Amino acid sequence: MDAEKFLELRESEKIEFKKSLAVIKEIIETISAFANRHGGAIFVGIEENKDGTIKRIVGVNVGGKTIEKLANEIKQNTDPRIYPSIKMKDLQGKSVMIIKVNGYHIKPVFAKINKIPIAFKRVGRTNQKIDVNELREIISEGKEFLWDSQVCKEAKLEDIDKNKVRLFISRARGERGLKISKNAAMTEALTSLKLLKNKKPTNACMLLFSKKPEFLQSEVKCIRFSGNDPVKPYIDFQTLNGDVFDLVDKAEDFVLRNIKMSIWLIPDQVQREEKYEYPPDAIREAIANAVVHRDYESPSKVQVRIFNDRIEIWNPGRLPMGWTVERLKQKHESIPRNPLLFKQLFWVKYVEDVGGGTLDIIRSCKEWGLPEPEFEFTGTSLIVTFRLSKLTKDRLEALGLNERGKKVIEYLKEHRKITTKKYSEIFGVTMRMARNDLKELIEKKIVIKRGVSDKKTYYSLAEI
Repeated sequence: MDAEKFLELRESEKIEFKKSLAVIKEIIETISAFANRHGGAIFVGIEENKDGTIKRIVGVNVGGKTIEKLANEIKQNTDPRIYPSIKMKDLQGKSVMIIKVNGYHIKPVFAKINKIPIAFKRVGRTNQKIDVNELREIISEGKEFLWDSQVCKEAKLEDIDKNKVRLFISRARGERGLKISKNAAMTEALTSLKLLKNKKPTNACMLLFSKKPEFLQSEVKCIRFSGNDPVKPYIDFQTLNGDVFDLVDKAEDFVLRNIKMSIWLIPDQVQREEKYEYPPDAIREAIANAVVHRDYESPSKVQVRIFNDRIEIWNPGRLPMGWTVERLKQKHESIPRNPLLFKQLFWVKYVEDVGGGTLDIIRSCKEWGLPEPEFEFTGTSLIVTFRLSKLTKDRLEALGLNERGKKVIEYLKEHRKITTKKYSEIFGVTMRMARNDLKELIEKKIVIKRGVSDKKTYYSLAEI
């Protein structure tokens, strides 16, 4: 386009003028608006008239890394991340930047304005915030673009294991009352489950019932390190493949064979209980969540890392827009990244459809006497970390605790607090003896005395 034709342009549904890069927030708003419609171009270095025509070309100064920094800022402040085309054009001896944005296939696209996600749409030559009702419509219309709902390229019905489908239907009927006949033909069953599109298998269908693994990124890496650092040599290492049910089951088996069984002292009982040092149900829940909620468009793999003092489960993918890890520790709705895949795991009770999976994990760890699990988002992955209690058997032995002391620690791990009266009742000792025992634990810095008065005094662990 020559300068003469360029000067005839005016702002419209697909064209925006900006005088400089100083208005980066407005530029990102426009990128969101263009991406949520049919695309467009932003011309930086142009001063416009009130009617949207070009007043004059002022140009823009561009340093060696200006374009790179701008592209990174756009990427960091859009979700899904947008990677526009950014080029420079000389017009009337001035440098004009042209930022081209295509309509994005996954909508809505949010702009992060002061860290707050807001979706915009283009109306004429203005950007307007998309209201909640319209957002719902856009999200509903965009479900067909979700990765798990897309047709798996080159996959055929012959690639589906009929026996896997049959076993799934039988189990889903028993577990959740799935209304599909156990004698239904494979194509009929898969169509009812919405796992076929135009009679072709979807990505979710292949993850669930393929005769052989279709996606390299679906593998799960399991590693048992020899200490507390992620370095060689490994005690155990395995790359798991198979359908998603196999991945969850095999990863759980890997963990259980690489963690210890512990002897647990039970307050007010003579017998001891042997159980795993981590709660298996919580581990399985975290693994299932990682497999079903991961970003399958990322080449990264789910990882299960076992150390001497902790277990880490790495899930490639981002949190739902606007969420932080703190949201996972509170009551929250279920927003699956792969809803079609998630629904099938729900039918056979691998996951629950109420958004309480992370709360179940937290509760299980507390009941097991472990610290609350940690949730960390790296920017590309969510990491769930399970830690062992710092009150290890070796440490307790070194402190020279009697049997009551050891048992009350197990009690406090599960119940979090105890009163002198409760201690006396559990162990059948006098109130004076109970106070002396608890005083000894305070002196050893294992227990802390809490409360504002004698009647409200209770004791809890200094650390778990």
